[in-house]
Amino acid sequence: MDEVFRALADPSRRRLLDSLNARNGQSLRELCAGLDMARQSVSKHLKVLEDANLVSTVWRGREKLHYLNAEPINAIADRWINHYDRLRAQTLADLKTALEQDTMEHDNDFVYTTYIRTTPERLWQAVTDPAFSERYMGHGLVTDWKVGSTFDWRDGDLNISNPEQVVLEADPYRRLAFTFHTFTRQLTTVGLSEDVIDRAAAEPRSKVSFDIEQVDGGRVKLTVIHTGFPSGSIVRELVSGGWPSKLSDLKSNLELASVTADA
Repeated sequence: MDEVFRALADPSRRRLLDSLNARNGQSLRELCAGLDMARQSVSKHLKVLEDANLVSTVWRGREKLHYLNAEPINAIADRWINHYDRLRAQTLADLKTALEQDTMEHDNDFVYTTYIRTTPERLWQAVTDPAFSERYMGHGLVTDWKVGSTFDWRDGDLNISNPEQVVLEADPYRRLAFTFHTFTRQLTTVGLSEDVIDRAAAEPRSKVSFDIEQVDGGRVKLTVIHTGFPSGSIVRELVSGGWPSKLSDLKSNLELASVTADA
């Protein structure tokens, strides 16, 4: 957390985060133009923000786009929210809410990066093996993980099958991509209204990718990108709250399992 606080201490870096909060997915050129800052200065500040995991990057062709990442703010709030009185903690809570909600409103792609103390092999198993995925994230994908294969989306007693639920990429321990699950009336059992389900079902099918990268310190960098949303997407609104919760559970359970295994 020291890196996060150091990164947030600089007003220029806070301006960069404000810019991404207003319009996510900007290139270096766009950030420089919008903030009237020298390209070299913006690059240096972005590097600090990336190192603190406050900014995630995604390549679109030859262009590098920058996204505000809420995960470090989540971690700050989770650690301190119960240790101080509500009044003092409200500032952190408001910032957490702004990063999770406003970011999702201003850009169509959902991008979330987290660092987990585990191995690529354990992370891959936790995502692809339904016995682990249901326990770690609350849902499981049942398939042979061959490109072109369909999958069943399983969430407790809920099981959703559809021929358009397809594995797009499966590179073990590195990358996984698939089309998102189908919205059916079965989802009323998890609290969605029939109106929301019908609106979500009418949208084009979105896509999800998991990028896994081994980094230093015995950690794995996991970047989840959910894309393909139309303007005003109800599905995007739903996943903007769902993915952070599921990925937080994944991180917590994997790190707990690693500690137990090493003990």
